[in-house]
Amino acid sequence: MKQMSKRKWSAALTLLLTGAIALSGCGSNSANSQEGSNAGSANTGSSSEPVSIKYYNWDNEAQTAATDAMLADFMKQNPDIMVEHVVLVPGDSVEMLKKLDFLISSGEAVDVVALPNLGAVYERATRGALSPLNEFYKQEGLVPEDEYYVNPKVDDQYYGMQLTSSFNYVLLNKDALDEAGLPVPTYGWTWDDYRDYAKKLTKGEGVDKRYGTYFHTWELYMNAPAQTVMKDPFRYDDGSTIFSDPTYKYFFQLRKDMEIVDQSAKPYADVLAAKLNYRTEFFNEEAAMVLTGSWTIPDSGNQEQYPHSFTTAYAPVPLPPAGAEPKNYEGGKYFTSGNQIVMGSTSKHKEAAFKLMRYMSTTDSESRTEFSGWKKADNQAVLDRLIGDDKTLYDVESLQNTLFGDDIQYLDASSVITVSTSELTKVIDDGFSKFMLSNASIDDVQKWMVDEATKIINEKESK
Repeated sequence: MKQMSKRKWSAALTLLLTGAIALSGCGSNSANSQEGSNAGSANTGSSSEPVSIKYYNWDNEAQTAATDAMLADFMKQNPDIMVEHVVLVPGDSVEMLKKLDFLISSGEAVDVVALPNLGAVYERATRGALSPLNEFYKQEGLVPEDEYYVNPKVDDQYYGMQLTSSFNYVLLNKDALDEAGLPVPTYGWTWDDYRDYAKKLTKGEGVDKRYGTYFHTWELYMNAPAQTVMKDPFRYDDGSTIFSDPTYKYFFQLRKDMEIVDQSAKPYADVLAAKLNYRTEFFNEEAAMVLTGSWTIPDSGNQEQYPHSFTTAYAPVPLPPAGAEPKNYEGGKYFTSGNQIVMGSTSKHKEAAFKLMRYMSTTDSESRTEFSGWKKADNQAVLDRLIGDDKTLYDVESLQNTLFGDDIQYLDASSVITVSTSELTKVIDDGFSKFMLSNASIDDVQKWMVDEATKIINEKESK
């Protein structure tokens, strides 16, 4: 196992910060009074020498620099807390989790950790590796639902703060829209509208054909409503499989009709065979629309990697039409994902850890390069940094409305903890392939998916 990559601060900085303790009493309180800059007035042992805690994540080289800058700002504001940045496995969250679990099992005092998703939080919370946050929230007079979009809970105990937010949306070639006389879609358009747009945006034949849309191979493109307007893509709140949901029959059929009847989407078989890239399909003008997410915002201005001349417009994810709404539908609220920040149950400095968690999840630092999961954050400033100075290839108004429009609301975390995600994901993949690549009926395929998922859930899930 490779040795952990640690970002340690220089001895000079350590001495400087240590020397500042005597001056930190009133000054730090003044800095801490600003909303979102810290956890509040929790005691971190400032009457003695500074406490030292560790912050674990999987930053790549560029992210490490941004994190280090944020940690330096935190320590300037909180000279009674020293933070060591530990990059467990650079750029690889899967391997990072394995190394983290090894540290936990070996008895390492784990203070603060960034985790890549809700599942990673639930898995470790249910086996006692994380500390609940309720007493700290209560001490600071905070209501988690007022603070963060998604708040993972187990048995009414909160275990994570949403560190980042990732939003789904639709990329559109605005030049193609203008050519077809189509307005940029806004919140409330449906997947039926999407199909109509795709037909009107399809142009040409053979190798010169521009499809109206492109669907990639991920589960997001197999049942988009399940992935974007439901709390959990696998199970309802009662623990049963969602594979019986009306959205499956509707979206599976929509995909097949768009390929075979409308010929407005590249065939699934061709996508699999060619191992295509969704970014390339869009920016090479092979497709006029692509469902994707906010991680692609910088791409529209990246002429070196994706040379193109058209303007990119943005639209919220379409909603299911009447009659195809999912069970327990919350009226068009969207699922949002993102990284969570958690506290290890073995931390010896939990007050300091909580203060760091609040700072990292709420500060509007200029070093932040990802959208915050904090509801009160200045995400517009993050957006401006992602776009850069040259906005000529962006329809900025549509992007702002898609991300921050008054109609855009988000779902909270599901109450169901699903551990068999890989097995259930395979059922989705196999069921979709069975329907798209054969003559099997949607009813038969959906029944098979429900039966397979129910077996897995009964065997591996507690709820």
